[in-house]
Parts: sequence; structure tokens; C-alpha cells
Amino acid sequence: MSFLATARVNYQARLQRAELLASRYSFAADILTFYRQVAAFQREFYEQLPKRWGKQAVVPPDGDLRAQLNLPLLLEPFRDFLSVVERRGPGPLAAQARHLREKGATRWAEALEEFWKTGLLEAPAQSGNGEALDPEPLREFLARAFLQPYAEFIVSAMLPPVLPMTLCRCPRCNSLPLLGVLRPEGDGGKRYLYCSFCSQEWEFRRIFCAHCGEGQEQKLAVYVAEQFPHMRVETCESCRHCLRTIDLTKDGNAVPLVDDLAAIPLSLWAQENGYKRIQENLFRT
Repeated sequence: MSFLATARVNYQARLQRAELLASRYSFAADILTFYRQVAAFQREFYEQLPKRWGKQAVVPPDGDLRAQLNLPLLLEPFRDFLSVVERRGPGPLAAQARHLREKGATRWAEALEEFWKTGLLEAPAQSGNGEALDPEPLREFLARAFLQPYAEFIVSAMLPPVLPMTLCRCPRCNSLPLLGVLRPEGDGGKRYLYCSFCSQEWEFRRIFCAHCGEGQEQKLAVYVAEQFPHMRVETCESCRHCLRTIDLTKDGNAVPLVDDLAAIPLSLWAQENGYKRIQENLFRT
């Protein structure tokens, strides 16, 4: 059995790491600079949530993170978030933020509820030739980036359950894992999966595909690029999916969510070699 770890939300660490990596990796500087704008908003929103929430219970009665949204609490901050993206975001994303902002509160509520209920749970639609269609990535970005601190806040109030070590989806919100994380333990590292939405971590078997459950070691390979010695790309020959893993035994200063954004060459390598990420990050890098 294993346990789910309630990850400590430290937005200041995320902001500082993004600034450092932007100076280190010029090819990721624009993305990380914009991410800092997003994370600064997320931090302020997260810190305001206890006051905004008031005395009502934070944890949903049935323990389901994706229970009904507290929409009265969300609409005004979402308007502010759309304005931030409209001012600071790249062209297409800024245009999408402006378009949605102009639609008004009713459309904001629909967009947030749609993502909250189905966001990372629904598989992409299929085209006629069997290829996955793009699930409106710009609109998904806006909802996912805004709701992430809201989800992190709720989860921080929930007690951790005991879990099997082969759970391939987040036990809190049923989202796919974004990353693997190796945390120091004894003379080695213990493997966790990192949720792509609510940022929780849960313990996971070392030799096991986080997508299809393949357990044969000869079908599971690990690749490390010289440019990112503290990152691993764990691949599965059975399902052709890959999981990017941040090895904190090699760099204890890494912030998994942020380091992942900077690793653009690893995405290019995976694509060239026919591997697909289990779940892309917020910026699809």
C-alpha cells in the first residue's frame, strides 16, 4: 500500500525557479516569462481563497474534488485572470482571453463548469482517420490555469487516503499524471506520480508504466539528456507513451512543475521517436 502526499503549494518557489530557468535556457525564456505572470496571479488567487471561502466547509461532502464549483467565488477572479492573459499572453491566447471576457459571466460559468467536470477526464475526439483532434487548447489553457490554485486549495484541506501503488490516475480528481518525481529516500529515490491538475503526488511502483500498466522491465526504457541531467524520459514500448520524471536526488532545487516547462528539447525528442506524453503540461512544451 502507498500514500498520497499532499504537496505543499509554494508559489514563491515556482516564481523564483521560473526566473532562474529563463536565464539558463534561452529557448524557454518566453514561455517561462509568461508563466511567471500566470503563476503570480495564481499565487494571489490562492492566498485570497481562505478569506473568500468564509466559514463554509472546504472539503466536498462526498470527498469528490470535482463536485460542484463555488461559482460565486470564482467569476470575478476569472474576469481578472482573463484580463491578465489578454495583456500579457501571446497573440492567439490573448485573443481567446479577450473573446471569452467579452462573452460575460454566463459564458465564464459554462466554461469553468465544463472543464471542472470533464477537463482531463474525456479522451480527445477522433477524426475520420483515427487521429485525435485538438480539444480547443486555448480555451482549455484558460480554464486549467485558473482552476489549478482552486483545486490545490481544496485538496490541501483533504485527508490523504491509503492507496494501491499502481493507481495510474490521480486519486483526488481522476486526472492523468503530468510527471514522475523521484524523491530522496535512504540511498536511493522513491517514485511518485504528480497530478496534472491538482498538483498532488502519490507513491508509484518504480518499474511500471504509468499509462498502460506494463511491468516487464525489458519494455520500459529510461533516457537522460546531457542538457537536463536531473530529468528522465521513461518510455513504454507497449503503449508508446512516455513520462517525464524530475529526479530530485540529482537536483534538490528543482521545482517539478516549472522544470518541466523548460524541457522543450525533451518534447521534440519524444515526438521524433514516436512517443506521446501521458498528459501534456499547461503550455504543451
